[in-house]
Amino acid sequence: MANGNRSVTLYGRVFLQGAVEVVTGLHIGGAAGPLAIGGVDSPVIRDVLTNRPYLPGSSLKGKLRSLVERAHGVEQNQRIGQGVFIHVCKAIDRNPAAYRQCAVCPIFGVPGESEPLAPTRLVVRDVYLDEASARRLEQARTDFPFTEIKWEAAIDRVTSAATPRQIERVPAGAVFQPFELIYSIYEAEDLARFRTLANALQLLEDDYLGGLGSRGGGKVRFTDLRLFAKARETYALPEELRDVRQFASVERLLAELDDVVAWLGREISVG
Repeated sequence: MANGNRSVTLYGRVFLQGAVEVVTGLHIGGAAGPLAIGGVDSPVIRDVLTNRPYLPGSSLKGKLRSLVERAHGVEQNQRIGQGVFIHVCKAIDRNPAAYRQCAVCPIFGVPGESEPLAPTRLVVRDVYLDEASARRLEQARTDFPFTEIKWEAAIDRVTSAATPRQIERVPAGAVFQPFELIYSIYEAEDLARFRTLANALQLLEDDYLGGLGSRGGGKVRFTDLRLFAKARETYALPEELRDVRQFASVERLLAELDDVVAWLGREISVG
């Protein structure tokens, strides 16, 4: 990426793949359909073709972004929805150094009305229910196809009256795979920024995905990680001819992170 002009050079991409294991019941909300007998108050999002729950890439990316913002204590200075704020580097055309030093915006991007110095580095794909998990859930005869119902009660703080409600969740033990994070390298600093992304996965494991996290739900674990790089000079090389690093867990990836970043620098030459 050149300074002072509009040129952008893609030096390569880093691919991180693996599985997402649901440790406690997971709820990522979908649009509620017409009210019907036997319906649920808060449904999960489903693939319209298979009727199976899935993990939207936007939910996963948004949670990673939020956790990085908190970890670095950046200002929540832009509203993106009802009561939802994110960090966005302001006036970056007048202060490009602030953008480059930001732990959030180069990786996760800025809204369309802002002008970034380079494209967003991170792409997060939707993640679909593993076939083996789908078969197990079908055999388990869950409350709804592939999901369970968790009953909760909202308590009136004055009268103590309880209002029951039904929350649809993906049961603990379900696996979604393969997840795929695609991280583009546009400048040398992006290699060091990969550390932020790797650490964000651990932050998410220690937090929750989706809703109901403060009430026990949404704990996930990333397993069976595969990491490889595609440099622009060898982008068409078949995957079986590439050097692929494998890690059983995020903990193992972080334990080898110094070596991993050095290896990525050798795989993708920036300059």
